[in-house]
Amino acid sequence: MHTVVVGTSGVTASDVLAVARGGARIELSEKAVAALAAARGIVDRLAAKPDPVYGVSTGFGALATRHISPELRAQLQRNIVRSHAAGMGPRVEREVVRALMFLRLKTVCSGHTGVRPEVARTMADVLNAGITPVVHEYGSLGCSGDLAPLSHCALTLLGEGDAEGPDGVVRPAGELLAEHGIAPVELREKEGLALLNGTDGMLGMLVMALADLDTLYKSADITAALSLEALLGTDKVLAPELHAIRPHPGQAAAAANMLAVLEGSELTGHHQDDAPRVQDAYSVRCAPQVAGAGRDTMAHARLVAERELASAVDNPVVLPDGRVESNGNFHGAPVAYVLDFLAIAAADLASIAERRTDRLLDKNRSHGLPPFLADDPGVDSGLMIAQYTQAALVSELKRLAVPASADSIPSSAMQEDHVSMGWSAARKLRTAVDNLTRVVAVELYAATRAVELREGLAPAPASRAVIEAARKAGVRGPGPDRFLAPDLAAADAFVRDGRLVAAAETVTGPLR
Repeated sequence: MHTVVVGTSGVTASDVLAVARGGARIELSEKAVAALAAARGIVDRLAAKPDPVYGVSTGFGALATRHISPELRAQLQRNIVRSHAAGMGPRVEREVVRALMFLRLKTVCSGHTGVRPEVARTMADVLNAGITPVVHEYGSLGCSGDLAPLSHCALTLLGEGDAEGPDGVVRPAGELLAEHGIAPVELREKEGLALLNGTDGMLGMLVMALADLDTLYKSADITAALSLEALLGTDKVLAPELHAIRPHPGQAAAAANMLAVLEGSELTGHHQDDAPRVQDAYSVRCAPQVAGAGRDTMAHARLVAERELASAVDNPVVLPDGRVESNGNFHGAPVAYVLDFLAIAAADLASIAERRTDRLLDKNRSHGLPPFLADDPGVDSGLMIAQYTQAALVSELKRLAVPASADSIPSSAMQEDHVSMGWSAARKLRTAVDNLTRVVAVELYAATRAVELREGLAPAPASRAVIEAARKAGVRGPGPDRFLAPDLAAADAFVRDGRLVAAAETVTGPLR
């Protein structure tokens, strides 16, 4: 099994994916263990002094004005975990919780939190055992970190609350720890606070969304190319020299992908109408510009994610010179903004895909295709309602594009009076990515059927490879009306697991 070694300088996106989705094992580097011990020594020395230090010998948030005596400090750290584990609503997905815990461990191992090495080892042991704390949908405002979600994770380290075992069964966390020989943690000064004060949930969801969107944008280029073929459009608008004079890198990549898919097609550029087209509609002609803008948005989001993956997000933090200082680095604004940007881009990509699908189904705009791509129009309805489903998904995506990060709601007796709502931005982006996948799947379903209905002219070799792979995957082709939901589900799976991109790339080579 793949092993990820956590050091002091952060982790990579591939590390997050390996742990969250691939079940990779985790080890702590010797350097990380040494940094943990050194930072803990600083905290212990400060704890022994009479001067109040936030998070070490004081209360939290609006209660930070109270100095806590040494005999109550362990109780203080337990209490913050218990009281902050106040989430409600549906359970969060296993991969999100694993990413959340792993990224908290990343910050702990930076040597800036003051957490003891044994606490970090316990975090790694829980992940390696396949134990997943039960975390709920609601409870984070994206400021002072993803407090409630991280608190539910910390509660598991204490042997309290519920968690899911490697068998998928939810049980008391204490039982699961005992079964795997993991001793519950006894928290000391600052450790409770350090376990729940970070942007780890929203960052984990950003990393996974970027991975999913990378595949989806390639998928959308392929389905746009198929629609262009089916509509007898021109591929001249994809020429590299046209995109070189507007040098947005994402646009050039999208155009190059579409051109690669269309190479060798006999369908492009025919314009078989009584009045030949001078230009294709925007949804066809401007596909690279829209998909390209989304790609460039992803590039910015990836930069933000890389910076956050290299960060130590905690409050207070232990500095190398021995100071323990309060700060605002836990604020989720940088991550929240790009999560919202990606939801906007996803909605627009879905919108243009739906417009192409509608064009394929409209006999007045499809240039010779049967109404709704039906076998016997009037007796058969064809893909009429598949487009309704796609339109409903696009409408939902537009609602999800409303930015969460533009909102703020004060909390903690006005101490935390401006929050990022980054967790909410991440949760809605996950829904947006799911819905975009379905929208692309419907365009794939319509476009492959439409290409096959163009008799006498051969599609591009890459298009043929996609159609053949889709048919083998249960995405059925033209014919009389049938129960459509299973076909659409097969198309969704074909896009979602990357088989669409893989099929095209057997001919085109790696797409950009």
